[in-house]
Amino acid sequence: MSLVLSLNPGSASLKFELIGVQAAQTIASQGRKLLSASVEGIGKQPHLLIYHDGKVSQTHPCPAHDMRSAAACALDLLRHRYSQPIRHLDLIGVRVVHGGSKYLRPEPLTSKVKRDIEAFEELAPLHNKGSLDVFAAVDKDLPGIPVYAAFDTSFHATVPEHAWRYPIPCGIADQFGIRKYGFHGLSHRYMLEQYAQTSGKPLDKVNIVTLHLESGSSAAAIQNGRSIDTTMGLTPLGGLMMGTRSGSIDPAIVPLLMRKLGASAGMVMHILNQRSGLLGIAGDTFDTRDLASRIDDAAQLALKMFAYRIRLAVGGYLAALEKPEAVIFGGGIGENTPTVREQVCRGLSTFGLDFDEGINLLSTSGPACLSLPGSRLQAHVIPSDEGLQIAHECVAASALE
Repeated sequence: MSLVLSLNPGSASLKFELIGVQAAQTIASQGRKLLSASVEGIGKQPHLLIYHDGKVSQTHPCPAHDMRSAAACALDLLRHRYSQPIRHLDLIGVRVVHGGSKYLRPEPLTSKVKRDIEAFEELAPLHNKGSLDVFAAVDKDLPGIPVYAAFDTSFHATVPEHAWRYPIPCGIADQFGIRKYGFHGLSHRYMLEQYAQTSGKPLDKVNIVTLHLESGSSAAAIQNGRSIDTTMGLTPLGGLMMGTRSGSIDPAIVPLLMRKLGASAGMVMHILNQRSGLLGIAGDTFDTRDLASRIDDAAQLALKMFAYRIRLAVGGYLAALEKPEAVIFGGGIGENTPTVREQVCRGLSTFGLDFDEGINLLSTSGPACLSLPGSRLQAHVIPSDEGLQIAHECVAASALE
């Protein structure tokens, strides 16, 4: 068994897990978690959480004013409270959101890989810098242990050119690398492999739409086990409406807001990244569980807009797939908010979905089938686990070195 430290930096959080990866395992879910924890509220009211069976079992304050200090807090906990397994650590895997189109699997961290991650920081400023800060903390506190970068973009390397290319002049697009890259690949791959295993189908025969729905959200069309399209594009701002991100909008809105508000491009991008989406419509929160419990117009409008845009993406991807068989809900919102799932599935009966409203209402954690027996198109909840996927892919990549 290989012991892996999986580190998953977000925009304001850092998840970290100790995972045992079996030598003969074929999918990520066969790994075994020895520790699951996270640093939340980085830069605001930081605190360290330790989980047991998916629920918070311990909470501790920690001085995490940025991602590097959050990683230092995580590593300090590991050194002092889990010193025995840390002495036997085989490798470290760190999620990197943007790796462009060149990295098809996790890569050992080298100076060149770091430079490439830095080069794509412009396109994922909320994420790539965080990964670099984690690498720096690991290099300082756990030297000598192999470190791998696991890229969210890798899974979408199979998207064909007619789907990844934008309809702008090819010369300009190619000069500056302007194309659809896609993200959340670790999550989409996890849902794909779990569905294939539970349905008993070979991976290369699976045709599904996967939905990673959290504060950052995306959909993917998967044909014969390969991503053929996804909603996020050049950056993680494109695609679906999200927690604080607008998703895809008319590009003319950006220069219009610059003129009307007297704002810089950076200020407008801050509005689109941090003040839009569910938060921008509801006004005070982007937690869909809170919004679903409210009856005010702003909350209901936010949920309707969010679900409507997901349903449009799902409908388009079902049309693009050959013989689609299932829609998979994953991520915190997809797993825990029945209202969103119901609104997304409401218009999919024309594709053959017989939706089980009763089971949907009861399903707020764990895997579930949301379609009635005999439904031509199925709907499932499959909890996504990026930590297990990072560990599994990094061990597999290290075996190839």
